[in-house]
Amino acid sequence: MPVKTSSLLHAILVFSVLILMISFGLFMMKISLHIILFFVMIWVALNARLLGYDFEQIRAMMSNSLSKSLSAIYIFCLIGIVIASFMHSGTVVALIYYGLNWITAQWFLPIGLILCSIMSISIGTSWGTVGTLGVVFMGIGAVLNVPLPLVAGMVISGATFGDKLSPVSDTTNLASMSAGTGLYAHIKSMLYTTIPSYLIVIVLYAYMGYQTSNTTSFIEITAIQEVLAQHYKLNFFITLTPLLVMLVMSVKKYAPEVTMTASIVVAVVIGILYQGHSVSEVANALWQNQPADTGTPMLDKLLGRGGLFSMAETLLLSIIAIAMGGILHGASFLKVLLQGIIKRIKRAGSLVASTIATSFIGNLSMGDTYIVIILNGQLYQKAYDEKGVDRMVLSRSVEEGSTLTTALIPWNNTAVFYVATLGVQTLDYAPYALLNFINPLLAIVFGYLGIALFKTKAAVKSPAKHYQQ
Repeated sequence: MPVKTSSLLHAILVFSVLILMISFGLFMMKISLHIILFFVMIWVALNARLLGYDFEQIRAMMSNSLSKSLSAIYIFCLIGIVIASFMHSGTVVALIYYGLNWITAQWFLPIGLILCSIMSISIGTSWGTVGTLGVVFMGIGAVLNVPLPLVAGMVISGATFGDKLSPVSDTTNLASMSAGTGLYAHIKSMLYTTIPSYLIVIVLYAYMGYQTSNTTSFIEITAIQEVLAQHYKLNFFITLTPLLVMLVMSVKKYAPEVTMTASIVVAVVIGILYQGHSVSEVANALWQNQPADTGTPMLDKLLGRGGLFSMAETLLLSIIAIAMGGILHGASFLKVLLQGIIKRIKRAGSLVASTIATSFIGNLSMGDTYIVIILNGQLYQKAYDEKGVDRMVLSRSVEEGSTLTTALIPWNNTAVFYVATLGVQTLDYAPYALLNFINPLLAIVFGYLGIALFKTKAAVKSPAKHYQQ
């Protein structure tokens, strides 16, 4: 059977049924997302077969997609080990212990947002921030009786802010390269929409913190600190050494896998030599951590987080989603859909809105943000040039539709990682991940108003020919 190119109608049908199957299976039938995506992958593969692709070609599409995501898969595995090792070294415990000295329920959310943002900018990864500082804030939030979905949303907002703007972030560099613009021009462009969004989010979190602040007394917080001090040695400099190693190596731009491995080794040494855990206890925890024995159930559960096994469910879901995305990309269903949309765009403001929307659609269907960034960045270049809009607006819009929304889609690899790490379901934290949906919406509004819609030099010289809002 000769290979054919999908028609726009066929591509729309594929995506419509895909979204319908996921929505109906997840919300109406309450079926496991893993199994839903398995049958969705069958649907996509059958449609690729109708175009003339044989089994070997379809399998190659899946394998190629997975090979491009191997780095993310390695990080998946390592993050679980990082969390367990940081528990046994006392790193997480120390951060909770000292954090309780100056964080109150009322100001917990805005302070947490700022700290997560700073860390994410420093290390260039939202995953690393969520897997370390995020776990700490979940623990502090539990002590302060702040709703955990709200805490998770705050952590993800801060982590995403840094991941989006950091010059050492992989998505930041990938978006600028894919759109054909400079890295710092890309970051400069993002500041125009991200900073106003961030200020709005800080105010909202401050209000929510005030509304959810409770009567957790000083005595209760002191009691928690006493329990932690009884079961762990809490020398500030020794216990925070693994985190310091991670920060320094990230700033020096070592590969994430190398950085995480180094911090794990340091944490294991501290756990054995300083905290007094046995070698077998620490080694087994790296595979599957167990609840602690402090006599406080909330703390016991928190300190039992992590381990390689804890990432198994997340990893399996990611593999299925990425493989499915490989077929959608390889058989050009997504490309045909995007091109069909691009042809119908007449105004510059609509171009920005469409870029953000199609990046979000790509996240919905492909489960892997990297592929979405590359594809949208390449496909929209000509359209932005024809409208006289600078490509740094393209790179910004691609990030706002992909990097920011990836946490809001339950089957996307980033979202499933957050669920596994923070212990809160995507649909529970999504309404509170304020930056992740306020920023894209504000960017669309700015696009239609012509705010930060930078023109190319050619458009500046002849605006009537190139430029419409």
